[in-house]
Amino acid sequence: MAVISFEVYSNVLKRVVSCRAVLPTDQEDGILEGPYKTIYLLHGLRGNCNDWLTSVRLKEICGSQRFAAIMPSGDNSFYVDSLIPNNDYGRFVGEELVNLTRAMFPLSRKREDTFIGGLSMGGFGALRNGLKYNDTFGYIVALSGAVHFFETPAGQPIDNLQHEELVMGDIEEARLTEKNPRVIVKNLVERIRSGEKVNLPKIYMACGTDDTLIVYNRKLRDFFIEEGLDLTYEEDAGFHDWDFWDKYFRKAVDTFLPIEKTPVKRVEETVLERRQRG
Repeated sequence: MAVISFEVYSNVLKRVVSCRAVLPTDQEDGILEGPYKTIYLLHGLRGNCNDWLTSVRLKEICGSQRFAAIMPSGDNSFYVDSLIPNNDYGRFVGEELVNLTRAMFPLSRKREDTFIGGLSMGGFGALRNGLKYNDTFGYIVALSGAVHFFETPAGQPIDNLQHEELVMGDIEEARLTEKNPRVIVKNLVERIRSGEKVNLPKIYMACGTDDTLIVYNRKLRDFFIEEGLDLTYEEDAGFHDWDFWDKYFRKAVDTFLPIEKTPVKRVEETVLERRQRG
């Protein structure tokens, strides 16, 4: 298992972005060569690119399921294109980061091998960008998604923890744009109804019943079902915490990434093996 820290210069953001990667290179039965199935994992509010590695059994899961994970630092951006110049985190995640990492690592370029996932703020970002860049991502994993901005009825106060209005702008105006996953879905469905071939990602959502975001996740779930999206939705006793996310990330992976015995390349015999052989 290779765990890599790296930095990339983003032309979209006009800055250097810190990232982590997990590559399932070494297996017990040899070396796993690429191209790898890949999931881009987005952290939550006030987090960074290290969160998934330190709080979820990510290395174990990547190794057993034989897929790569790429984790960027996304500030408190909600992974949308901000009103602030040089803060188009949606375009960074949905386009630039994918292109950069595919050039750096042996990652599959196939849509069906490319996933996006996240928790809380990152869960919202995964839904928004997975749907927006539906020709790139075949699957979306959203855990305890912070979807409350656009699922709160118009005119009601919205829980605002980190001056998110600087990212979203006027919420009632943003509600009508493609910052809102509902708008993206309606646009995609309209294209399908007009006869256009559109790739709709499969979606996995999970939220704890003790999480204050549960009511908003249920509302978005119902909308996705009404629009005919391929959705797997789960809820269980649990809070907005890593205990829940660790458990349901594994369930999401088992849903979308069943274990495949991908052929591996046998490593040359080690010095120890040669000594034992005499």
